[in-house]
Amino acid sequence: MKHIGVVVNPIAGMGGRVGLKGTDDKVAEARSRGAEPRAPERAQTALESLGSHAGELRITTAGGEMGAAAVRESLDRSPTVVHPAEATTETTAEDTRRAVAAFLDHGVDLVLFVGGDGTAVDVAETITDAETDTPMLGVPAGVKIYSSVFAVTPRAAGRIAVTYDRTERREVNDIDEDNYRSGEVNPELKAVVSVPVGDDVQPSKQLGGGSVDSLAAGFAADIDPGTTYVFGPGSTVGAIERRLGIDGSPLGVDVWRAGASTDGMCVRDGSEAEILEALGERNAVVVSPIGGQGFVFGRGNQQLSPAVIRRSDVVVVASNAKLDDLGVLRVDTGDPDLNEELRGWQKVRAGRFEHRLLEIV
Repeated sequence: MKHIGVVVNPIAGMGGRVGLKGTDDKVAEARSRGAEPRAPERAQTALESLGSHAGELRITTAGGEMGAAAVRESLDRSPTVVHPAEATTETTAEDTRRAVAAFLDHGVDLVLFVGGDGTAVDVAETITDAETDTPMLGVPAGVKIYSSVFAVTPRAAGRIAVTYDRTERREVNDIDEDNYRSGEVNPELKAVVSVPVGDDVQPSKQLGGGSVDSLAAGFAADIDPGTTYVFGPGSTVGAIERRLGIDGSPLGVDVWRAGASTDGMCVRDGSEAEILEALGERNAVVVSPIGGQGFVFGRGNQQLSPAVIRRSDVVVVASNAKLDDLGVLRVDTGDPDLNEELRGWQKVRAGRFEHRLLEIV
């Protein structure tokens, strides 16, 4: 019988859809912008999947929104509850660390956590400090996810948590969110930990580059004056914006329409609400997959919500070098029905005239 420790960071990912690119020290601002928690819902999805694949199972968790509420809702069972025992949504990194330390004292076989890279660091450092090799697995709920300890979706996390039969050493990385918001991306290795082996555990994000000038030139030449373009983050999409004379936000989401203003910019570094308000009759969301992971939605671009995607055509752009490394594309929009609709073969612009087909799995 597997014994799993479950801890949820209730505020993880709240800054994504409102354009904050993270929630570190930004919870109050996220709430003032109308952000709603997404981690509890993703925790429930993971736990429902876990329950559907498990026979006998023992759960130890933290109280309230840090785990117990999701366990009771999803698994219809009473878990062992450790620190903090009270229900709260105003949690800290110390709460996560104390909960994980209690899990280890109770002898869990795996720590299943819900959050982003910051939460992964808290979990990993607690395990390392305890001088144990207890494996950990992440349910992706944060904005920035550079560590290779996460499953690709919440459902995959639940399945892997109870079906894995071996582990391997993987990296936990984090970045400075203030630098990230200003366009600097410098991941720092924080720990190396044991993680369950599975096809749906994501690799580390690779920050490789390459010339995309011809791709950008071809895209610019094919601009439709009647279409509103929603440009996602990343260097490849940024090259297209520069070709169009747009002063875009390196890591945010911009909305642009030819003739809409002097430079065509409708929204720079917009939130989900601002993007929706700026959409026109015909819209195209332009995204590039994350190098090494293949995600086109759900990693660093949560402003591109299901509501935005459903009102838009999806245009994927990437260099041949990046596509050769990927093999497949992935989506994690937070809406299982939309994820299913997006799956299948996707045309990807790879050059001035060249397109390739990759499957969204």
